[in-house]
Amino acid sequence: MKNKNKLLLIGWDAADWKIIGPLIAKGLLPNLQKMIKNGVYGNMSTMNPPYSPMLWSSVATGKTPDKHGVMGFLEVVPDNQNLRPVTAHSRKAKAIWNILHNQKLKSNLVGWWPSFPAEPIHGAVVTDKFPKVGKDINKIKTLDKRAIHPQSLAEDLKALRMHPSEITKEHILPFIPNAKKIDQKDDKKNGLIPFAQIMAETVSIHNAATYLIDNTEWDFMGVYYDFIDHMSHGFMKFHPPKLARIEEKEYDIYKDVINGAYRFQDMMLGRLLEMVDKETTVIVMSDHGFESGYKRILEMPKVNAAPALDHRQFGIFVAMGPNLKKNEKIFGVSLIDIAPTILNHFNLPVGKDMDGKVILDMYNKVSSPAYIDSWENIEGDFAELKDEKDLVFSDEETMKQLIDLGYIEKPDDKIEVSVYNTKLDLKHNLAKVYSGKRDFHSAQKILLELIGEKEAINIAHYYIDLLNVSLSLKDLKNAEIYLKEYKKIKTEVKFNIHFIEADILVAKGDFSGAEKVLKTALKKVSNTETLYRLGELYKIQKNFKNAKECFENALKIEPDKPKFNKALAEVYLETGEYEEAAEYALTSIELVKYFPEAHYILAKALEKLGDLENAKLAYDTAARLSPKKYYRAEKAKENIEEKLNSATLKDKSEYKFRENQIVVVSGLPRSGTSLMMQMLAKGGIEPLIDDKREADVSNPKGYFEYEPVMSIHKDNSWLDKGQNKVVKIVGPLLKYLDPKFRYKIIFMTRDLNEIIKSQRIMNGKDPDVLPVKLYNSYIKFLENVETWKEKEPGVEIVYIDYKSVLENPSESIEKTQKFIGKNLDSNKMESCIDRSLHRNKIES
Repeated sequence: MKNKNKLLLIGWDAADWKIIGPLIAKGLLPNLQKMIKNGVYGNMSTMNPPYSPMLWSSVATGKTPDKHGVMGFLEVVPDNQNLRPVTAHSRKAKAIWNILHNQKLKSNLVGWWPSFPAEPIHGAVVTDKFPKVGKDINKIKTLDKRAIHPQSLAEDLKALRMHPSEITKEHILPFIPNAKKIDQKDDKKNGLIPFAQIMAETVSIHNAATYLIDNTEWDFMGVYYDFIDHMSHGFMKFHPPKLARIEEKEYDIYKDVINGAYRFQDMMLGRLLEMVDKETTVIVMSDHGFESGYKRILEMPKVNAAPALDHRQFGIFVAMGPNLKKNEKIFGVSLIDIAPTILNHFNLPVGKDMDGKVILDMYNKVSSPAYIDSWENIEGDFAELKDEKDLVFSDEETMKQLIDLGYIEKPDDKIEVSVYNTKLDLKHNLAKVYSGKRDFHSAQKILLELIGEKEAINIAHYYIDLLNVSLSLKDLKNAEIYLKEYKKIKTEVKFNIHFIEADILVAKGDFSGAEKVLKTALKKVSNTETLYRLGELYKIQKNFKNAKECFENALKIEPDKPKFNKALAEVYLETGEYEEAAEYALTSIELVKYFPEAHYILAKALEKLGDLENAKLAYDTAARLSPKKYYRAEKAKENIEEKLNSATLKDKSEYKFRENQIVVVSGLPRSGTSLMMQMLAKGGIEPLIDDKREADVSNPKGYFEYEPVMSIHKDNSWLDKGQNKVVKIVGPLLKYLDPKFRYKIIFMTRDLNEIIKSQRIMNGKDPDVLPVKLYNSYIKFLENVETWKEKEPGVEIVYIDYKSVLENPSESIEKTQKFIGKNLDSNKMESCIDRSLHRNKIES
């Protein structure tokens, strides 16, 4: 019986909308254009590091590389004595075709990287080793038996392989019309030999794909083409607009290659679309994009997998099928979403251990996905490869291609040195994966191990990553140590350490020093990242005019950078331009849906605009998309729900008592906080205190302090002990409150002159001297308290004046009780007040 639920997944490695857009506008990609008109399209966000074998394994598994195990372009063979291009043995998680096999569904897989040796699934596997035919023009290299499954297909498929020597001028001229001008004797500039090899391999893959579509039964089919990626690495430097350092002669010869590559890929797509029926869902996607503008690199630095530096953050996603929306752009798709979406397509549960999500936005009729804890724990036949044991194989042709492309270095004469360095590279890649997932502690552990390797050739690279991880962990002390160590290293690669130096200075509070460093960097090389960093620095200092200018300039160059749009949205939010804030937050979300911070900014802007219903949805989305608990978003959503349900609530949920709320008494030192603590304790709220600081002449009735408060900036894990109690925390430390809790903050105010006079007497200094710098810093702090409160949805503040407590206690006590939302013993609270202790009174 004919399957009406087929899905065809087509991978175009490195395909980029920046090239596709103009070609579609000219009508030169008719088949992709047809899919867009009849389906959905959008950006496909990649992961770090953007190395293709790792990324396509994430597409196949729905998991990040730390879970699926493919860590780079090379792997060490089981005997630890040699290297080879990465194989399917490196993958430690079940791919989509393993799961479909277990569920009695048939899959065809063609050219997937990595897929050799072939897994014995229901269906057919033509591995990435299939198109490698060798360079001998008189014969085609014998095909390894493990390159195809089942072997019954081998004879027919072998005949479909193309040799580079079969590429003729008819194949070349559509891509390189001026091919005859190429100096064939100049090996360094000869583009035809690699062109012919890539062209032949692509045609071999396409031949196998069309054969399997036509001659086998299948439910799922995945076809991987690396044509655009290889052509981009070889010829993107010649693509218009012409770069200054490219010779005019070479530009004229090779300027049409990239457009030709996309057009040829579109022709192959057209053939595949002809061969499937309208009931088949078709997805075309790329794992990353490719730089085609001013960021193109002409001379690759000597770093691991340097060509990947040309990869852009966004690839493409296009899908067409019977239950899919038509001609509609969708947002926030990630390559790890593909496997969950395919499982959902076949009505199979998604593993909760998968990092991706089902792309529900593309469907007309949406049904909720089913879930399973993990497919890894399910017993049964998944057609997985057996352990290799003593099995060793090499692939010199693929190895040489990776060397020629610059992804790997030529192995050392001493193979043990190459094995050692490769093991370090794979560990380094894992550290990058952890950093990309914001698991900085795991990344730090690996990087510390790597810098301990005395023979490592990439030690400078490890220090740079360790510096960035340390700054992410706010480990300023070690960051400075690592920076000094890095500067001692002799390395050919000149890393830009301006950002790191600026981050360290910011962490130390030296904003002017950081600004100087970034402006120096901007003079040397004007780029968007430096503009962004400078804008962030201005934003911290509340210099919103300069921050806005920096972000706008960065967006003029790179309008599709999510973090630039999000940063500008934040500035507009701060300046009260809420419509603009919402607009830029939305743009950021359109680029990357899984950007919780952007959803949160959108929600705040909508809340300020009075659109509470949509603000609630945006807060909810921010909370759902965050990998960790997003307490601010959750509490902001609760606040809006309460506002919607009750028109009487003031400021968030003021005057409402909440179980487990933490009452905080705060203010500047010597503002009456100890008196308020004593009053609340007498009134019926248990204080969180330890009495380690004894009463003295400055505070004869006690300080009511809890010692861990002093180090709250290092450790705030004790705050759960303050639930349903009251604790004293001086004003400057409030910013270290954990957002997971709700706080009622009673902020004590007092004449600043009295506060400073009292502090100076307490410290044994002349009370009649007014330290102007301290006075101004207190003024600035008090101005910022309300701004801080606005950013913390779990925080409510009431201001209680110390003088009013002394002169009009009943009014202050009533105000305090109403704010806390709980009846207290007013008489006992008032009995604490001793007006004789108002000793540093200043008459107005």
